Amino acid sequence: MRTRSAVAGACLVALSACQTSSAVREHDVEVDAPAPIPAVERSAVRGPHAPDSFDATVDARRLDTLEPQATAPQSTPPKADDEAELAKKLSNPVAALISVPIQYNIDYGIGAADADRTTINVQPVIPIKLDEEWNIISRTIVPLIDAESPVVGGDDESGFGDVLQSLFFSPVKPTSSGWIWGAGPALLLPTASEDVLGSEKWALGPTAVVLKQSDGWTYCALANHLWSFAGDDDRGEVNSTFLQPFLAYTTSTHTTLTINSESTYDWTHSDWTVPINLMATQILKIGSLPISLGVGYREYVETPDGGPDWGLRFVLTFLFPK
Repeated sequence: MRTRSAVAGACLVALSACQTSSAVREHDVEVDAPAPIPAVERSAVRGPHAPDSFDATVDARRLDTLEPQATAPQSTPPKADDEAELAKKLSNPVAALISVPIQYNIDYGIGAADADRTTINVQPVIPIKLDEEWNIISRTIVPLIDAESPVVGGDDESGFGDVLQSLFFSPVKPTSSGWIWGAGPALLLPTASEDVLGSEKWALGPTAVVLKQSDGWTYCALANHLWSFAGDDDRGEVNSTFLQPFLAYTTSTHTTLTINSESTYDWTHSDWTVPINLMATQILKIGSLPISLGVGYREYVETPDGGPDWGLRFVLTFLFPK
């Protein structure tokens, strides 16, 4: 009996020692390892917009380091640099920027009747990437015209004018000295809905643009020449040169001030039409869509007999940056 009691006592002592050692080891694990996150807390960590690869068992104490992934993306207002870049591209006729300018022009003092003429030009600009070095810039002008008769008692006319389509092949990067250029064909299509609103001639010729931008300034010149090659034989030939030099300055508030001339020389009749335009435009946003609003005054310094004296211009441009 004493032997069995001694053996039982020894077993009890050994068992007690084992339990004590196990408790110590469990205590060490609890100190070194974080407690598991309850199911509700894990759901809160993941969030409804977290990516599928996000670990739902992330320690809640490390949530601050994963906040960009665990929370829904927030919309941010446009950066000032983005608006400055848009304003800069708007001053560049061959910029890689999709835009749709809608230009409202009204001219006063035409002919003996002192008539008005309204022209709305819809001018989509679409860049097409050829390769890493070259773009094609498509510039289209679709005119809608409402013209009072320039003679007393004459008929007013309204409708579409002739469409002008220009394509500029332009390098993606400026030259080493900072010059930007483009060149290509220009095509006049006889799309006028009324005889007096167009030439009734097909015309074709070269067009080119060169510019430089530095410290907010844009120096630019655009030109084309058109010769008619088909159309109504009873109408006069088209043989005209268009010149558009301009100077623009963009302020720190993304307002662009521009002076330009959109001069045309008619070689058939030896006539100049020379307006001087003063424009101010401003970059704004409608929701997430950037737009440009512009207003301007035009003074004609040279016209054929009966040409307009002065005019106004209002421009709304929709911008679609990539």
